Amino acid sequence: MNTNDLLLFVHTADSGSITRAAEQLDMTTASASAALKRLEKQLETQLFIRSTRQLRITAEGERYLIFCREALANLDEGKASIQALDGKIAGELRVSAPSDIGRNLIVDWIDEIMDEHTDLSINLMLGDSLADFYLDKVDLAIRYGNQEDSSMVAFKLATIDRILCASPSYIAKNGMPQQPHDLLQHECLLLHMNNRVENLWEFVSKADNYEKIKIRISSKRNANDADIVRRWAVAGRGIAYKSRLDITKDLRQGKLIRILPDYQSSSIDLNLMSPTRAQITPAVLLLRDMLREKFAQLLNV
Repeated sequence: MNTNDLLLFVHTADSGSITRAAEQLDMTTASASAALKRLEKQLETQLFIRSTRQLRITAEGERYLIFCREALANLDEGKASIQALDGKIAGELRVSAPSDIGRNLIVDWIDEIMDEHTDLSINLMLGDSLADFYLDKVDLAIRYGNQEDSSMVAFKLATIDRILCASPSYIAKNGMPQQPHDLLQHECLLLHMNNRVENLWEFVSKADNYEKIKIRISSKRNANDADIVRRWAVAGRGIAYKSRLDITKDLRQGKLIRILPDYQSSSIDLNLMSPTRAQITPAVLLLRDMLREKFAQLLNV
């Protein structure tokens, strides 16, 4: 059975359109339609119900789709296993990353890898909500914090703390906070992630035997994109509580200045996550090692 026909079947089921599936696979609609009919003839069953308005998968098609996905995944895993034997860097990596470090850091670093390893393909998906490895078809995810699912493979990339920051223009206009409770008198910028606003900011005081301080922030500005929060801060719209990794370049360039340096936040690990050890290919290890080195350089570790 032609594996390209199987791949077309999966794309058609996912997109709900033969035309869109054909575009994704660089085929004509006519050849895609002929391939699906060929597959149906081989299986002696109807996979899709076609009409002028819509394309709907049949019950038989839904059942076959499960096995088809598994077969294609096994073939990909077999190919990766062969490549692992000779250390070849090739194949496709579908990587989910936080919006801020994805746009402002990782996208440039990926260019370096792909320029050197021309057989490697990378699909980068940015967003601050947690990606679902299976529903979102993600191979790897760059995530903050520990994961509850112990079956996953986690490679630590860096340990990051959070920093209060604002632009020089904001501080010149509104004054410099002297202690955490002063933040209640300032415009603060909040991140809305995973159906909740991160408005509880926690610190420890170096001067007071690392006493814990928690401030519940209210704000007129919140966004579900961490890069938008950073841009607001650079534009002088308020004070942000950001991962040091996100704003290191802005601090060095003087676009942002650190606020309340005597009050520390708790650190959090940034990890590269994979759903199974079987997916750890030479390309994954290369990406891991590159990210570790780049983050270390950026943070001066």
